[in-house]
Amino acid sequence: MHSIMTSNRIITSVLVCLMLLIAVGQAQASTGGQRVYIWQGTQLGKQDVYYTLYRPSRPTGVGIVVCPGGSYFWLDMHTEGAQVAQALNERGITAVVLKYRVAGKSAFVTHYRVAGGGNHHPYMIQDLQRTIQLVRENATSYGIDAHKIGVMGFSAGGHQALMSAVNATTNFMEPLGLRPAVSLAPDFVAAIYPVVSMSSQWTHGRSRRGLMSEKWQNDPVLRDSLSMELHARRIKCPVFLLNCLDDPVVDYHNSVLMDSALSAAGVAHRYLQFKTGRHGFGTTASKTSPEAATWLDTFVDWLKQIKIL
Repeated sequence: MHSIMTSNRIITSVLVCLMLLIAVGQAQASTGGQRVYIWQGTQLGKQDVYYTLYRPSRPTGVGIVVCPGGSYFWLDMHTEGAQVAQALNERGITAVVLKYRVAGKSAFVTHYRVAGGGNHHPYMIQDLQRTIQLVRENATSYGIDAHKIGVMGFSAGGHQALMSAVNATTNFMEPLGLRPAVSLAPDFVAAIYPVVSMSSQWTHGRSRRGLMSEKWQNDPVLRDSLSMELHARRIKCPVFLLNCLDDPVVDYHNSVLMDSALSAAGVAHRYLQFKTGRHGFGTTASKTSPEAATWLDTFVDWLKQIKIL
């Protein structure tokens, strides 16, 4: 009897292990894609900075670089990365999820960065511009129209998306000896519950510290230069903007400021303001707010309206 019970336990353990292996395999398959280390072949070398390409089965020619959020200290590569890419793929949109440089969790906890200053501005926008360059250069092989490449960012990633539009004609990679022959300007941007201001009473302090570093976060000139609402007139592409009034992380006034600035500057844009939805939902808003759950379909409709899709 004892040997039978032992055998049953072994069989059960084996089955559990097999189920776990299958689950892991399925998870890997659902988040798989072509990974490109963006700084290989440059003076920065092979840093842990890359994008993952997610291709739809029936591409429409539209490509979106996705910038996950995380206060410029970490990145939500799942909810605001892989899941978003899969949802875009289902709509025929090619997604490129960017793992850009951030300050890191140790810097968040200790308020200290390694010798040399660690990761801070302009490293993040360098990563995004390099990605736009590579995606545009490889558009044909990726099944993308080179004139239909946008940037979608969440939270601090939304700030990144807006930065790419504000600085469309400024090459932050030039100190690295890179002068791309293609445009670094996105054809549209989508800022989802974004960090916007670095110099107002509604500034998200953690993102400001993550982006600017402990040393420079109180510099008023740098704060203003990185406050997107102060530079709306430099944006030359359509903007999609959304947030929720009950956002407990990034004050909703960030998006209100951006909406007002875009309107004053005459920039074509669509602003969605939901009563509920909170923060960090990516494409899973149905769990917190049926109202906010409609945002991705509204975004796709907007792409059609601006003749991208």
